[in-house]
Amino acid sequence: MKLVNIGYGNMIAARRLIAVVSPEAAPIRRMVQDARDSGRVIDATCGHRTRAVIITDSEHIVLSPLLPETVAARFDNGRETEDEQ
Repeated sequence: MKLVNIGYGNMIAARRLIAVVSPEAAPIRRMVQDARDSGRVIDATCGHRTRAVIITDSEHIVLSPLLPETVAARFDNGRETEDEQ
């Protein structure tokens, strides 16, 4: 299992990723609020501003302080390493 750093030493399993999106859009904010109400949000921002929302295959929402482009690049690097093995 390949773990990818999503900011401040927090890790997520690369295989569980579905999407990495910006939290600015209203539908994404509603999705995060619905997940928060049902207890499916994992806040990995350590008190900093949320810059990326990671959606997993288990319908959990992970909040990251990194930009979506940065998170996506780290996931891509993780998948390349995984494919080589």
